[in-house]
Amino acid sequence: MIKKAVIVFSGGQDSTTCLIHALPFYDEIHCITFDYGQRHLAEIEVAQKLAKQLGVKVHKVLDVSLLNQLAISSLTRDNIPLPSTSNAGDNLPSTFVPGRNILFLTLAAIYAYQVQARTVITGVCETDYSGYPDCRHEFVKALNNAIALGMEYKLQFETPLMWLTKAETWALADHHNKLDVVRDHTLTCYNGIKGFGCSNCAACTLRATGLQNFLENKLETMKTLKSKINLKY
Repeated sequence: MIKKAVIVFSGGQDSTTCLIHALPFYDEIHCITFDYGQRHLAEIEVAQKLAKQLGVKVHKVLDVSLLNQLAISSLTRDNIPLPSTSNAGDNLPSTFVPGRNILFLTLAAIYAYQVQARTVITGVCETDYSGYPDCRHEFVKALNNAIALGMEYKLQFETPLMWLTKAETWALADHHNKLDVVRDHTLTCYNGIKGFGCSNCAACTLRATGLQNFLENKLETMKTLKSKINLKY
């Protein structure tokens, strides 16, 4: 039986690392990128180039612009300032897009049903994140259960980065000899700048700090990574 997976793919550090990690484990990978009128539309072009570069044979870009009309966020509205630091308080950051992961994972699951894939992979993470409620393990598990029941289809949501620090995510890319690809060709920056980004927004700060921590503590970070994730390849 052909082992298939669907990856929610933005062309950012996390989803690209998930794709790189998944490639040896699956016979067929389908990437899905969502166009929701996001502030940094450049990510769609970056995702397309990366998917091709990494040998993905099926890459879909789906129009979900309705989300932009419903979800007010600094990632969907140019007049809302972008945060320069990660959220440390009780309030959700302005970059939170309400319902985004609910919609993305649901649509990815429907697509997986159509192509008979049993796995949907997403790069959400609860360890180093900005307080988004839809990045939590509890949320992903609950939605996975609801969708499997609603479609009566055995489907597993995989979150390889859920318990990794940003430094360990860099280590995972390095383990697959793709650190340069992730560092230079992905787009994580809230201002839409590929690679090292703008160096000012919260996303760039988190990414750069993680890379510095990994490079300064490479052996120890690789050790902790191996204790958390399957690295048989």
